[in-house]
Amino acid sequence: MSIILRLENIVSGYGSMQVLHDVSLDVEEGKIVSLLGPNGSGKTTVLRTIFGVISPWEGKIIFKDEDISGTPPEQVARKGICYVPQEGNIFPNLTVRENLEMGAYLRNDDIKATMEEVFEFFPALTNRRKSRGGELSGGMRQMLAIGRAMMMNPKVLMLDEPSTGLAPNLVDQIFENIKDLNKTGMTVFLVEQNAQALNCSDHSYILEGGEKRAEGKAADLAKDENIGRMYLGR
Repeated sequence: MSIILRLENIVSGYGSMQVLHDVSLDVEEGKIVSLLGPNGSGKTTVLRTIFGVISPWEGKIIFKDEDISGTPPEQVARKGICYVPQEGNIFPNLTVRENLEMGAYLRNDDIKATMEEVFEFFPALTNRRKSRGGELSGGMRQMLAIGRAMMMNPKVLMLDEPSTGLAPNLVDQIFENIKDLNKTGMTVFLVEQNAQALNCSDHSYILEGGEKRAEGKAADLAKDENIGRMYLGR
């Protein structure tokens, strides 16, 4: 087992408000690892701390054996971690093509091949290249947001609740997209409050009140009635 991303005893928060309490977790290379929990449990804070939006108060973030704790977001992205936030993840006034170009802003090589790979992966976007992001449906916006992150060829793709606000059939589609993306070799760290995320994950963690409450194989957690009742709204 090769761990590409590790959180060691992370304590973090905003101003004087502590949100995360001694959180440790591992993301195995080439796998889909999910972090689930109710709204307000601190899931987004985990992602923002990894990506350097906020710095951990205590603990370490290790990426490919390097301590990146408190590294600024642009440098984290250059190292190979891409973060797709829940909101504000596309430019609504730019076209689909322009959004993808912006996704590759840190690259200085030819991006045409990568862009075509994105269109092959998300065929629904192919005929909307000239459409503005704000004209897209919710599902297509999520595809575009993930496509923008793909333009950086990341080692780890972090997704913050990509199923939020989508119709059930589109939720299924997004999770299938994530599984297909993982099959290309990309490591995915998926944050969700939708328990369906367990069905597309290899390993999962449960966060509640800023503390890790459980972890294990996703298939095992999906079958655990106590976990579902206590933390996943079943």
